[in-house]
Amino acid sequence: MTRPIPDKAEVALEYPDKFYVGTFDRTSRFDAHLDATGVALILERPGEENVRKSIHMHLNYDLFAQILEDIAATVAAMAPDDITHRAALAQSAQALVRALAVKPARRGNARRAQSVDRPA
Repeated sequence: MTRPIPDKAEVALEYPDKFYVGTFDRTSRFDAHLDATGVALILERPGEENVRKSIHMHLNYDLFAQILEDIAATVAAMAPDDITHRAALAQSAQALVRALAVKPARRGNARRAQSVDRPA
């Protein structure tokens, strides 16, 4: 399911003889989800053929985990007074931690997975 991009993304793809760059703004959409082997990310800019574009990326779990670690290591470079972006990143990271803490339901079991840290 695609959702509107809340801000902006820039993508560059460089080959020895070609360079492609694209911007995806608030008029664009994205989809991000996990699959059996990693993280899938799709950015789409709808419209006429001359402006329409999309990128599809897949990062295996170990690479994505390393990317998260590298991002965490660079948080100190953020402006300390950038409260809005810090809060948004913290909220999303906490949501990922909570989701990972959920015990998966057994295959064939119709019950929903329950959270380990369910608030009272």
